[in-house]
Amino acid sequence: MKKMVYKRISILAIGFLFAGMSLFAQEDKQEDKPVRFAWNSELLIDNQTPLMQNEKTWQFHIHHRFGTLENGISDLYGIYAPSNIRIGLNYGVTSKLTIGFGTEKNNKMQELMWKVKLLEQTRSWRIPIDLTYFGNVVIDGREEENFGTDFTFTNRLSFFNQLIVSSKLTDKLSLMCAVGYAHFNALDTAKYDGMAHDKLGITFGGRYNFHNEMSFIIEYDHPIDIYGDEEEPAKPNLGIGWEINTGTHAFQVTAANYSHIINQKNLIFNRNDMTNGGWLIGFNIVVRF
Repeated sequence: MKKMVYKRISILAIGFLFAGMSLFAQEDKQEDKPVRFAWNSELLIDNQTPLMQNEKTWQFHIHHRFGTLENGISDLYGIYAPSNIRIGLNYGVTSKLTIGFGTEKNNKMQELMWKVKLLEQTRSWRIPIDLTYFGNVVIDGREEENFGTDFTFTNRLSFFNQLIVSSKLTDKLSLMCAVGYAHFNALDTAKYDGMAHDKLGITFGGRYNFHNEMSFIIEYDHPIDIYGDEEEPAKPNLGIGWEINTGTHAFQVTAANYSHIINQKNLIFNRNDMTNGGWLIGFNIVVRF
């Protein structure tokens, strides 16, 4: 009888041991899953966030920028001034690859973009950062005379490439830093004489979730003159905004000192000073389906 009792106790002990090991393994597996809700939207005002679309899903983007505030009430603080808009459609090929196409009003810019997830931050912080690559190629659709006398189709092309590093630091706070490179094959020398075709940019951004699905967002781009000989360097870009996410939609109301929307345009051509009324009110809408 005693031997039978000991045997049953041993079997129970071994069973509990294996159950405990299984629970610990499941917990470790759970903690090593990618972090969730680091970012509410794939857009951080005009920059990309590391957030990726779900596989085989579509997204429709609307960007709208009113005019600058410099004319005050006569332009109703930019609402009556000339505006800039961009409309885009993206597709999630996989959970780690997104492609898309967009068109921007200013200079009739036609953009083909792609975004690739290279590394995902885990809940256990075994991988403490998220690494994402974003790139595009853009066609300037204006008339040929805007590109000088020796026009070829390649004069219309510009490119942007960026590596984005981010981390979800707390349940409410996520930060990101990115390094980007912009290039234009040709510039309108009559309008942009003394400007470089190439520019590096350092980007900082953040999101702070302050109530349910509402967040404060901020981004800053610092252009870097590669060759050190620009006569009129580009101005830094600063944007702040309020964001709300509904799951199927993301809405952003923003204030920024840049009027362009496509990244390389802002990095090379922004001339709006932050202190002389060069701010613009705008909004972004992301529709997921």
